[in-house]
Parts: sequence; C-alpha cells; structure tokens
Amino acid sequence: MKHYIKNLSICLALGAVTASTTSCNDALDMEPISQITPENYYQSASQVESYLNNYYNTFLMGPYTYMYHQGGWNDGMISSDSNTDILVQGLNGNTTLFANDHWDTPSAKQLQGYYGNIRAVNFLINTVEQNIESGVLDGNDAAVKSALGEAYFMRALGYFRMLGMFGDLPIVKEVLLNTDEAIIPASERKPRTEVADFILEDLDKAIANLKDRSAYNGQRLNKQSAQVFASRVALFEATFEKYHKGSGRVPGDANWPGAKMSYNSGKSFNIDAHISTLLDKAMAYAKPVADAAVLTENTGLLSPPNKDTYWGWNPYFEMYGQNSLANNEEVLLWKEYSTSFSITHDVPFRSIQGCADGYTMNLINSFLCKDGLPIYASDQYQGDDTYTKVRTNRDERLQLFLWTDQLSGQTQSLGNVSDNFFCANIISSNQEIRCITGYQPRKYFTYDKTQISDDALHGVTACPIFRSAEALLNYMEASAEKNGGRPDNTAIEYWKRLRARAGVSTDIEATVAATDLDKEYNKGNGDFGVYSGTQQVDKWIYNVRRERVNETFSEGLRRQDLTRWRAYDNMLTTKWIPQGCNFWTSIYKDLEASYSSGETIKADGSSDANVSAQSLSIYLRPYSRNMSTTNELKDGLNWHEAYYLYPLGTVDLTSASEDRSIEKSMLYQNINWSTQAGDHALK
Repeated sequence: MKHYIKNLSICLALGAVTASTTSCNDALDMEPISQITPENYYQSASQVESYLNNYYNTFLMGPYTYMYHQGGWNDGMISSDSNTDILVQGLNGNTTLFANDHWDTPSAKQLQGYYGNIRAVNFLINTVEQNIESGVLDGNDAAVKSALGEAYFMRALGYFRMLGMFGDLPIVKEVLLNTDEAIIPASERKPRTEVADFILEDLDKAIANLKDRSAYNGQRLNKQSAQVFASRVALFEATFEKYHKGSGRVPGDANWPGAKMSYNSGKSFNIDAHISTLLDKAMAYAKPVADAAVLTENTGLLSPPNKDTYWGWNPYFEMYGQNSLANNEEVLLWKEYSTSFSITHDVPFRSIQGCADGYTMNLINSFLCKDGLPIYASDQYQGDDTYTKVRTNRDERLQLFLWTDQLSGQTQSLGNVSDNFFCANIISSNQEIRCITGYQPRKYFTYDKTQISDDALHGVTACPIFRSAEALLNYMEASAEKNGGRPDNTAIEYWKRLRARAGVSTDIEATVAATDLDKEYNKGNGDFGVYSGTQQVDKWIYNVRRERVNETFSEGLRRQDLTRWRAYDNMLTTKWIPQGCNFWTSIYKDLEASYSSGETIKADGSSDANVSAQSLSIYLRPYSRNMSTTNELKDGLNWHEAYYLYPLGTVDLTSASEDRSIEKSMLYQNINWSTQAGDHALK
C-alpha cells in the first residue's frame, strides 16, 4: 500500500485487502485457503502486503503476548502485566490461576485452535516462494523480500505464543489437506527444543529479508524488531530450559510426557549445550540493535512546566503518550490510532481515573534510590507513608510512571478532571475505576485535554510495541546467565546507559554489593525475580532482572519472565498476599474529603467494603477487602505446578487419533494435567 503508515491500525479497520483471505475458524482442518483466494493474486509486493495487513493485529495480540492497546473501556497495556507480582487487576482477583480447583482440562480444542492463523501464514509463505521460484514475483525486489520477511516474522510470533502456553508443539509448515491422513501425522508434538530452534530459523529468514526500521518509520515489521524479538525468544527458551529442567516440562526429563511417544523414540537431548547455544544467540541477536540504540532522552522533568504544554517537556515520558512515534528511534515498531477511522482507546482517561487495578508493593519497592542503592540500604529513602515520600530520591522511572499526590503541574484543569486532579480512586463507589492497591499507573498518560475529557474512547496516543532498550536488557541477562553471575563488560556499559537515563547512579558494583536477597523478596512482598524455583539466584542475575522490570513494567513481559524463571514456585507452599500502598498511616486521613458526597472508607470485611482493615495491615490488601467465606483469595494467592503450561483439550487429543481415542492420539497431555475433561490440575 502507498500509505504504509496505516498498516498497524487504519488499514485493519477498513479490511485493507483486495481479496478475501481466511476466516477466524482456527483449526488444523479448516478449508484450504486456496479454494477461497483468487489464483492470480500475490503477484506483487502490494498484494502480499495487503494479505499481511489482515494479520497484524491478530498476531500482535493474544494470550501470552500482549503488544498494544486494545479498544474499549480499559487501560490497555497498563494492565498487560496482570496476574503477576507487580500488578493486580479486578476487584475479586483471578481465582482460575490463584485459587484451587478452577482451572480444569477443557473439552474443546485448545492447542489446535491456534493453528488457523499459522495456516493462513503458511499459505502466504508457500505461495510467495512458489511465485518467486516460477518468476511471477521478483525475489530480488526489496519490497517482495520484506513482505516475505513479515510473513516469517508472524509465523514465528504465532509459534512463540503457543510455545509459551503449551511447550512442545506440532510444527506445520504447509497448508494441510482436510483429511485424517494429512492432519493426524502432522499432529506429532515436537520437543520444545526443536520448536524454539524452528522459531529462530523463521526469524533468521525474517531478519535477512526485512527492511530497516527507517524504511517505514517503525510502522511495519522491520529487521530491528525481528532481531529484538529473536533475542527475546532465545533468552526465553534458554532460561526456561535452565530453570525448569527436571520438572517434566523440558525434553529429556525422566517424567517428560513426550518420552512415551513412539515418534520421539531414540531422541537424545543435551539441554545444557542447548541452553548455552541459545544464550549465545540471544546476545548475538541483541547486540547490533543495542549498539545502535538511541535511547530517548529523559529531561528529568516530572510534569509539564505549564498548563498549556502537552508535548516536548520530557520525550521519555511522552514515548508512552504521544500520537506519533515515527521520529522516535528507540521505538522500533508501534501502533497508530485515529479518531477519523474510529480506531481509538481509553488509556489516557483510564490512567488518570483508574481501572480496577494497581501496582503492587513488590514493584514499587524494587526501584532503587538515585544513589543506586536499594531502599533498605540507602539514606535517601524517605519511607512510604505518603506518595511523595515513596517517590522522593528514587529511580526516575518510578517518579515518572506512578501517580503521586504532589507533582508540579498537576493543578492543571484537564477536561472534566478537577484542578486538584489526582487522588487515587481507592474508595470510589464506581468499582470500575477503583485503584485497588492505591498505586495508580501513570505510564501511557498524556496531558492532551482532548484525550482525557471523558470516558468516551478519545485516546489516540501511539503504543510502542518493540523498543531497542529491550535489546540492551536481553543482552545483559543472557550474558549474566552465560557467566553465572556478573555479565560481560559490554553488558555493563549497556546497563549504565539505562541507569543514566533513569537518573540512577551508574555504580553497578555498589548496587550488587548492597543487595540483600532476603530483603528484596521481603517474605513475598518483594521482587519474585529473586527466586528461580525455590532457590535464590546470584545477586548479579537478580539485579539484571530488577533492571528489566523497572524498565519494562506495563509492557507485557512480566508473566513471560516469571514463567521462564520458574518464579511462582514459592506460591506452591506459601500463599502470597498482594499489598499496595501504606494506606492506614496517613493517606486515609484526607481521602474521604476529596471524594464525592456519600463516598466513605468502609473497612469492615463485608462484601461491599472498599478497603482492607487496618488490623490486617497498614498496607492495602486488595483481595482481603472482603473477608467473607465466599472470597477464596482473602488469605492469599497460591499456585500449581501444572499452571506453568496450559492443558490441551480433550478434542485436541481425540481429533489427532485415527480411532478418536485418547490412547492412540498423536498428541499427549502436558504434565500434571488430566486427559479427562473437567478434571482439575493434578498437582
């Protein structure tokens, strides 16, 4: 298309294709795409791009990988880290993940349901490569090559999503005929080691073919985005294999369920060698992007200097809250929104009003003081009994992206928001906007009055999808894991760049020396990244993990990180009680006066209480607000071994069997899950 600027947004709303492609019937046995697509299509780069435009949103958003703001009345990427240690969402929490006997083996397809989009991209890859071979398409045309690279990128992204959810996977590269003879043999689950290697092979092809970020100003998939994503995949799988080895979730384990399948007979696995290779690849993919990265400037200003300034006061803050990121070199890929095409979101409004979520104490306490020392080791730390004290002398990422009570410039009148326009909606009678922890996210906010005037989907701020800063972080972590502690000097220099932008001392060694891992974890009210399994990690590795979460919170990476680190394990034996702000020391005193008539603090443990009782803790406990017996999370959240991988549905298993029996299925159930629909996790 001529105006490629719209490919991540506007074209998707209009359809943006000349020919029909596939439906949303996600199944391995859907009708062949060739039967509903004109045979004379895909003869130019623009036609291939048009096909791909249908799938940008599909592949960039879905379970396990959330990459942009969705439309609707929500706070978009702000809540992308929900169900982790750093952000909790929903007044009643997620009982499926964190209570007992709610997540069951489903009867419907689960795994196979994700192959419809894989099928669509396979069709495109096969067709384009055939047309190049026959001379219909010019394989040396940069536009054709880049479009083909996009297809390989999308297939890799689709498989990565499934790898994170299910582990071992069937690898399907062709458009299968709708017959048992074709589908059942193709249902063999390949060990996750092979799947990860396959994903990286696709990304190698994408990297070789894609144009640079500059060709599209970050508005189409590009080489640098593919390099960052490849480093993410390699790091994910390396650390998953390292920390889950022996659990039955890694090929070669004694209790790995794939070992019983005849098609895996004779396979051997050198997991340690594979981990080492993947860590090398993670660094190799990340380094070109990291070396060339232009980190967006942080001016140190926390708010606009006057009420008429919306943009231009702090580019780092505005990277998450301006309408176009075309000229922001750090943002490698981004999504555009447009009022004219009715592609909008509610993020700016919800980031000031609240959205039934909030950051936890775990995240807030992980941020260093400006001297580079943890809060328990620094004279600069002022305490947490007010929002102002929490942010004083702290990492500027905390200061910028957390709402506090006294930020200069916050007396501006913005739309229908009052002059004294921030006070976390902790006790609001409107439960939809209540800030359940008292720590309200400010990331993705904009001071543009037109976008926060009311709850009417006026948001058109762009959403970053891939940033070059992640390349620095991926290299740092891969190097630390490779070395078993201190990363190499290149990683240290990357680290210093990130810390300098955050307004934090670049004396990394001083930070590590002052780190006390017991205090960092703080009996569950600290950083879960302290642990892998039930063992504390090296202090260098932990501090790399700290830098990662401080740089990327609310960017959809935390659940992936906790999963690959095996960091939920302490919740197997000890419930975690999420906590928020220090409410009962002083914040509560003036709270009621700032609210509408009739709103009041209610902390009696009843079903309509709006905060937890002071007798439980001075800190808000969002899921201990209601202490009735029907509240399964009132005493804390737990975890199950099975939950690190999703279960396959029974229809997955039977449809991959020649006689429709589970016993003869070419698929197998993930460890700690039953093959009977409705059964709870076994462990």
